[in-house]
Amino acid sequence: MRLSRFTRNDNKTIIMKINWGTGVVIAFVLFISFILFFVIKASTQKKYDYDLVSEEYYKDELNYQVDIDKLNNFKQLNIEITTTKTEDGLEITFPENYITESINGKVSLYRPSNQSLDFDIPFVLSKRTTLLIPDNKLVGGRWDIKISWSENNKEFLYKKEFVY
Repeated sequence: MRLSRFTRNDNKTIIMKINWGTGVVIAFVLFISFILFFVIKASTQKKYDYDLVSEEYYKDELNYQVDIDKLNNFKQLNIEITTTKTEDGLEITFPENYITESINGKVSLYRPSNQSLDFDIPFVLSKRTTLLIPDNKLVGGRWDIKISWSENNKEFLYKKEFVY
């Protein structure tokens, strides 16, 4: 196999020959170097760093049917919970005719792109129908919200995705 010609000062041509075995080895070395470059680049850059939805996802999976039951309980209420972005933060509003007694619950906000921004806020509603999550706790982007509460020994769950 003839690859290239070199010319010396005395105008004599030198022909360099590489057999097919050496060519295959060179191709493998180049391919492996190419793959290693991208593996190292992807594993060292922070922008490719993603977090799990939950640290204990196997344990959470066992409780998934409980969450489905809570979601079905919420659907049977036939109420609508609204989330609105205001200047002060995220406002969560329950219907006025729904709140008859005090409701204890928890608001969980999950940021898919950054686990360090996730947080939970316990709440109690009695006479007011709105919750306000301060603007300084939220950054722009996609969020998942879960509102869970219990009333009369029945548990409810509301889920929604929103962009803040």
